[in-house]
Amino acid sequence: MTELTQEQRHEQALEKYILDVPDLKEEIKDLSPDDQKDQIQWAFEDEAEAQGLQPWELTLKYTSTPEEFEAQRLVLHKEAAEVLGVEWDEYCEMNNLVV
Repeated sequence: MTELTQEQRHEQALEKYILDVPDLKEEIKDLSPDDQKDQIQWAFEDEAEAQGLQPWELTLKYTSTPEEFEAQRLVLHKEAAEVLGVEWDEYCEMNNLVV
């Protein structure tokens, strides 16, 4: 199986997410497709925040097993720490990560 791009993974996560929130689907059914997409994206971002996650973390959560989620999440956080030039321990503390 080929690896999904981040964008494909996110689209897949949004499709799964909307199934979990039938009220939202009902609420936006009369909007244009573009407006529906925006509303779903905003609700998804709100849900991530409510769970204490970044949107990309919620995307991972919807598109992987719990084990894959934890492993991938750490890999991506380590990459972020490197890009930011922050020591791993300091990064974990700043982002409330428990490893």
